[in-house]
Amino acid sequence: MDAVCWYPDAGQMHSMASKHLKILNYSLGGLILVGALIFYLGGSKPVKVITAPVERGLVQDTVANTRAGTIKACRRAGISPSMGGQIARLPVKVGDEVKPDQILMELWNEDRVAEVSLATREAKAAKALARQACVKADVADREAKRLRKLRKKGLASEEAIDKADGDALAQKAACAAALATAEVSEARLDVAQALLDRTRLTAPFAGIVAEINGEVGEFVTPSPVGIPTPAAVDLVDINCLYVSAPIDEVDAPAIKVGMPTKISLDAFAKKLFEGKVKRVAPYVLDVEKQARTVDVEVDFSNVEDSKNMLPGYSADIEVILAEQKHTLRIPTEAILEGNKVLVLGTDGLLTERQIKSGLSNWEFTEVLTGLQAKEKVVVTVDREGVEDGAKAISEASL
Repeated sequence: MDAVCWYPDAGQMHSMASKHLKILNYSLGGLILVGALIFYLGGSKPVKVITAPVERGLVQDTVANTRAGTIKACRRAGISPSMGGQIARLPVKVGDEVKPDQILMELWNEDRVAEVSLATREAKAAKALARQACVKADVADREAKRLRKLRKKGLASEEAIDKADGDALAQKAACAAALATAEVSEARLDVAQALLDRTRLTAPFAGIVAEINGEVGEFVTPSPVGIPTPAAVDLVDINCLYVSAPIDEVDAPAIKVGMPTKISLDAFAKKLFEGKVKRVAPYVLDVEKQARTVDVEVDFSNVEDSKNMLPGYSADIEVILAEQKHTLRIPTEAILEGNKVLVLGTDGLLTERQIKSGLSNWEFTEVLTGLQAKEKVVVTVDREGVEDGAKAISEASL
């Protein structure tokens, strides 16, 4: 049996071509739609941001030092003997605690010791002679009085009375002279003792010996006028410490004595200490011509806080000029130029918002108007794509 071949006619061929064209159009349309969807989804990928909630808390307006401050002792003295000489004795060493008037250094002074010994004996002898002369004057006075009584009874002559009165006056004058001589001897003893004391360097107050410049056998000399030399002994009272820190001249006028202050030290990085301004220097330091500062001194509110500190530690201060408690606040780093912030809404969009700010410091800024509690503001405002109208998601919250 012969095979039968079928060939479509012209109408059928046109119909088949139309169907294939429609299928191709649908396919191309689908591909375009999918591509557009992929492009749209890829182009609107949300940016990741870090946010912080608008909350109530403490905001303080503060002023901080421009350069590192220093822990200083209320009393610190670099002392030296008032005269030159050879060091004969060093009864203390670096790190020793000393009491007031304790000897720290003694120069060779055997000659001075001998002079004091001699002056002491001379003063003692002068006192004895004065007592002797005054006893004689007392006896002479009593004798004159006795003869006057006898004269009234006619038992003594006028001549005897005159002689007794003269002897009494003479002995009285001798007593006065002897007493004056004794006082001169005491004064000479005081001079000798003062010269001896000049060879002994004593502590003017209780403290710690921080440094000693000199050894036994070496010579020390007083500083010539106008030429400073290292002190023989550096004495520090560590029982009273304070902070001295430079404040920029622009901020200094706002600082007043008694203002509360926060103190931080590198040596105690995890602690924050309270203090009060005790002094604002009445002059400007121009150590650096482009950074003129005013020294501000701060006392520790609790003396016990400074017990383990040492003079010379670096320290920073923040003087609290004003504060608001339980006020709306946001991190200061969230604020853009022109007092604006970016708020992350519940729809995932960033919205630029104008705010009115109050007190501010490097950490927090008070919000007077423009935000509500629990709203979220963007902190990472410098990230690429973070702008008004952008889609965003919070990867972390402060």
